[in-house]
Amino acid sequence: MSDRVVTFMPRELRMLRPDRWPAALRFALYGVAVAVLLYLTLAPGEALPPTTLWDKAQHGLAWFVLAAIGLAFWPGRPGRVGAFTLFVGGLIEVLQSILPFGRDGDVRDLLGDSVGIAAALLVWLAIRWLAFRRPLPA
Repeated sequence: MSDRVVTFMPRELRMLRPDRWPAALRFALYGVAVAVLLYLTLAPGEALPPTTLWDKAQHGLAWFVLAAIGLAFWPGRPGRVGAFTLFVGGLIEVLQSILPFGRDGDVRDLLGDSVGIAAALLVWLAIRWLAFRRPLPA
């Protein structure tokens, strides 16, 4: 058995990792993801395409994706990524209850957002554990 660290990528491909991209590019791409999510959650319901997925599952999936993108861009800052995505979820629920677009703010939606964020963090933890584990001593 080798004493080398198990990694998913050869050394030559590590520059393709999103966390190695220029900061301005990462912020711009994450900003686009947040903007898309804002549109999908704040646009009038009739302006959105129909879907058959349960509303809370939609929230969980959307915030899982947003948190996963953030964790890919900033893997060393899971707390900040989780806090920011949860803040965005809370802000959206407040805006939905204030804005006159026929949307309703709901604390259960925020709970669905939290489940998606937690799932993304658990996947991030599993990937980090697999990427940085050391072989067991003989």
